[in-house]
Amino acid sequence: MIKKLRIEIFVALTSLLGWIGIGTVLFHRLESWTWIQSFYFSVVTITTVGYGDLVPTSDASRLFTAIYILIGVSIGVAALGIIGTEVIKNRERRHLQRRE
Repeated sequence: MIKKLRIEIFVALTSLLGWIGIGTVLFHRLESWTWIQSFYFSVVTITTVGYGDLVPTSDASRLFTAIYILIGVSIGVAALGIIGTEVIKNRERRHLQRRE
């Protein structure tokens, strides 16, 4: 059970980091931003902060950004859901152990 959960958390976090990596590479190529700017934009976009200091300028970049947001937010929510569920289960387990 614990091993399965660790694998789920690992897959969720790896997917999130991998998606940020894909965004970084593609924004670097599509917008000719520096690697730091591309990474920054990927993280700011996927977390839905959106400061507005960097903006996609081409149609290809805008299309990719729309897809990037939809998939990235989904991955992020799934990762948080897996981690959040485990935190709640652990608290319930500890609470039940104290009652016994």
